[in-house]
Amino acid sequence: MLALRECVLRFAPYGFRATWHHLVVGEPSLVRMLEELEQARLVWLASEEDFIARRRREKAAGHRIPSHADRWRTRMLAYCPVFDKHPTARLAVVVQRVIAAHESGASRSTLCFACGRTPASDVPCPECGVDPLGLGARRAVARPDDAHRWREVWLRGKENT
Repeated sequence: MLALRECVLRFAPYGFRATWHHLVVGEPSLVRMLEELEQARLVWLASEEDFIARRRREKAAGHRIPSHADRWRTRMLAYCPVFDKHPTARLAVVVQRVIAAHESGASRSTLCFACGRTPASDVPCPECGVDPLGLGARRAVARPDDAHRWREVWLRGKENT
């Protein structure tokens, strides 16, 4: 589990807590969790390879600063401010949707990139919980039982003290 934690620290499309929650809910199979995370990571790495090759060509042509359309690559793909409200589809599916939406030039005001539904303006998607503005855009409102609920998720339902 500690090794999986390190993997999630390095690749967390929903943010650490929401990605961790997505992986550990349901079937408690470490192999399943790792496979799901790795499949999503491979989708992301394929997209990154294409981006790197294109940026090399652009730099060789004298374009040193990435375009505004590419700035999304420096943020979390689908940040979820509430750890237990995140997309339910497999991570690889959501990562592919988000990449495709960005590459198509779709507007976040007309489409939630993670679930494909129409969002309610600039607030987290009511369907999947993804914040269209990303991490740090607004202060997360903590619910009274968040700390206890997070501890339960972190310990996978085992109260160890």
